[in-house]
Amino acid sequence: MAKHTVLIVEDERDIQELVQYNLQKEGYRVVTASTGEDGLKLAREKSPNLLILDLMLPGIDGREVCRKLKQDPETSKIGIIMLTAKGEESDIVVGLEIGADDYLTKPFSPKVLLARIRALLRRLEDKAEMPVQQVAEVVEIHDIVIHPGRREVLVQGLPVELTATEFGLLQYLARRPGWVFTRQQILNAVRGDEVIVTDRAVDVQVVGLRKKLGEAGDYIETVRGVGYRFRE
Repeated sequence: MAKHTVLIVEDERDIQELVQYNLQKEGYRVVTASTGEDGLKLAREKSPNLLILDLMLPGIDGREVCRKLKQDPETSKIGIIMLTAKGEESDIVVGLEIGADDYLTKPFSPKVLLARIRALLRRLEDKAEMPVQQVAEVVEIHDIVIHPGRREVLVQGLPVELTATEFGLLQYLARRPGWVFTRQQILNAVRGDEVIVTDRAVDVQVVGLRKKLGEAGDYIETVRGVGYRFRE
């Protein structure tokens, strides 16, 4: 199996070197950058499999780097694990909203980081190996059309702009109308069970999704004490 390439975007030299050392010891190819601008440039030039991205960076910060990469079709499939000294719930939610695949707070254990990297790479590979018809299967329910292949959502024929997490959440619920899912089931399906977030993070995502869907947002029903379902 070809070695995976990991890009580390971290301005703290000690942390950058620590992560680089542990990754290289595990056989990964490693590229490093210390600014958001350099991180964006290297991500586009080197096409890494995965990005270790610090939230607080000089110049363009990690949020903007993540947003730009996930919005660009050429780089949207790069896995992103955000590193940050912040552990507040709001920061976790922001990371998920802009498309990060996982989130780890400083200080962190190199062993935990390596485990997260392996898990994320497995998920990305499994997704890439899914049959084309399964990936591209269009969901049409009520007045909503969800096109996974184009990552497009139409409500009454009009496009709705969603984040990666909102899109995944909507698609997950809409594929099984009437089924009730717990918040943890939703987190596992949308981001993978290795991501540590609070139940409140799911609630925030649902509030934002409902708002963007307008009247169609009422199809996402809250099941008190359990979670959410998409109305049949």
